[in-house]
Amino acid sequence: MSVRIAPSLLAADFARLADGLRIAEEGGADLVHVDVMDGHFVPNLTIGPPVVAALRRATKLPLDVHLMIEKPEATLTQYLDAGADWISVHVEATHHLQRCLDLIRKGGARAGAAINPGTPVEALEAAFGDLDYAVVMSVNPGWGGQPFLPGSVAKVRLLRGRASASGAPPLAVEVDGGVTAGNASALAGAGAEILVAGTAIYGDADPRRSIERLRAAAQEGVRV
Repeated sequence: MSVRIAPSLLAADFARLADGLRIAEEGGADLVHVDVMDGHFVPNLTIGPPVVAALRRATKLPLDVHLMIEKPEATLTQYLDAGADWISVHVEATHHLQRCLDLIRKGGARAGAAINPGTPVEALEAAFGDLDYAVVMSVNPGWGGQPFLPGSVAKVRLLRGRASASGAPPLAVEVDGGVTAGNASALAGAGAEILVAGTAIYGDADPRRSIERLRAAAQEGVRV
């Protein structure tokens, strides 16, 4: 298994997002993680479809758009039109998860669902057959730079096992929040295939090198 690294632009300089994209590209990132927050589902407020569209024009890397917003079904088509390649919605934010996932797939993007630290893995089980990937939040969503919640490793392992045993098509497990080279190996060993990292990359003196360190640490976990 090859672990993919997705730098989170939430930790980049918002006045120089093009530089953040260039760092991701030059560092060999596989995806760019884009956090959309509405100030309601989470306390923070970030960007919307126009910025996603601008990012799409500025990079060839796939855009992994994480919707931390209430009632995502109301605006999903805007993010699809803006050029999102991957879109995840929170199970806690909608009463219509399958409808959201179906809309994302019909729009040509990969469909994902995210769960907060306090939400059990069981909340995803009914949707396994509709998911391309599932996101385990390893911090409480909203603000970048929060410390990693250690129990997330066991949660990833449980999700990986439940998904594999379900008989549904394979799905990728993504981890978002507090990811560093210090925990990347354990996460990959538990079954995480996509690691989202913000501060560990953009807060580093050499962000390009930090991507390489994350990937090397994750691959060590895969080999164990």
